[in-house]
Amino acid sequence: MPEFLEYNLDKFVFRVATDRHYNANGVWAKEENGRVSVGLSDFLQQRSGDIAFADVLEPGTPVGFGEEIATIETIKVDISLPSPVAGTVVETNPDMEMEPEVINQDPYGGGWVAIIEASDWPADQAQLLAPQAYYEHMKAEAEEEAENL
Repeated sequence: MPEFLEYNLDKFVFRVATDRHYNANGVWAKEENGRVSVGLSDFLQQRSGDIAFADVLEPGTPVGFGEEIATIETIKVDISLPSPVAGTVVETNPDMEMEPEVINQDPYGGGWVAIIEASDWPADQAQLLAPQAYYEHMKAEAEEEAENL
């Protein structure tokens, strides 16, 4: 179970898992033995609303850093997920087809979207935000959105 940085804003609690890296969009990447699990941050999934549909690239598909790995449809918006790593999709979460709402229920666990065989994880990781940096970025975004309500 990962540790979390937590930010409270009004009635909302946003968690950032400290065992992975993030892009500025809120897509996380967690590397294990050259394979990188990818998913949505707690902030991104809460901000987007209830997930109704997820369309993820098929296993065997090459993907570049920042290229679309999936599209997520929610009751509020459609989201294009940029890949936080370059490589080849080797696995997709089977729950995305019938139960994509698992992203809302468990964004850092069962709600992962895909696993990518990384072509150069150290280079990609260098372009991502460490947990504390993403936490600060997310906090600023959340406060700005709250001010504009």
